[in-house]
Amino acid sequence: MLRVLAVDDEKPLLEELLYLLRSDPRVTSAEGASDATGALRRITRALETGPDGPDGIDVVFLDIHMAGLTGLDIARLLAGFAQPPLVVFVTAHEGFAVQAFDLKAVDYVLKPVRPERLAEAVRRACAQLDRSAAAGQPAVPAQRHPAPGPAPAPAAAAGARAGADRGPDQIAVELGGVTRFVAIADIAYVEAQGDYARLHTDAGSHLVRIPLSTLEERWAARGFVRIHRRHLVALRRIDELRLDAGTTSVRIGTAELQVSRRHARQLRDLLMQQATG
Repeated sequence: MLRVLAVDDEKPLLEELLYLLRSDPRVTSAEGASDATGALRRITRALETGPDGPDGIDVVFLDIHMAGLTGLDIARLLAGFAQPPLVVFVTAHEGFAVQAFDLKAVDYVLKPVRPERLAEAVRRACAQLDRSAAAGQPAVPAQRHPAPGPAPAPAAAAGARAGADRGPDQIAVELGGVTRFVAIADIAYVEAQGDYARLHTDAGSHLVRIPLSTLEERWAARGFVRIHRRHLVALRRIDELRLDAGTTSVRIGTAELQVSRRHARQLRDLLMQQATG
């Protein structure tokens, strides 16, 4: 049975998350904090009394983007304690998943939160606590770094985040309620599907809730170029450029994708640069 703290600075989302957590019979208590300061104050009280104390917390469900300290900053602070609570990230941003699991997160749940996906995160947390109790070990192994002091000043927190701003090499996708990671280098092209995008690789395709325009901006430095309002392609994966009766298309493997007139000139120039570079 879990004692839970949920942290999110958007009140409607926090209330929805708490409602879902309190509806799960495996959760005995669920408290909320609407900012990092309140979260740290409550976590400190839990750490002072210990995991078996009256104020103990088993799991913290953390949003990532918050004013002041981020969820990643809070997780880094917790990692220095001998018996910290487990951490589950609940976020609309898929790009921090690798860093989250480096911080020993139990799970990484993407917003909007589906009840069955949150139930899976609760199951994972319960399973890890059960395994740790059976082995007589802390649920989260303490990481080797100096003993924690007070929460860092905003400038220090900003410095701690500097390394987190690099684009990740993988993107998180959900498949059957399980979060998996797809290497960006394996993606041949991306297809817009409303507010979603379908990532096409040699092994198959994956749907993510990210607009194509966001991926275009985020992956420009990785050699992805827009060729149509519906398609973003990896320049290196283009096998053929075809010109036929005034229309332009590209072949990527067995897929043939139309190139819009407004993007055709830029695409030809980029392919020429790539060929002569």
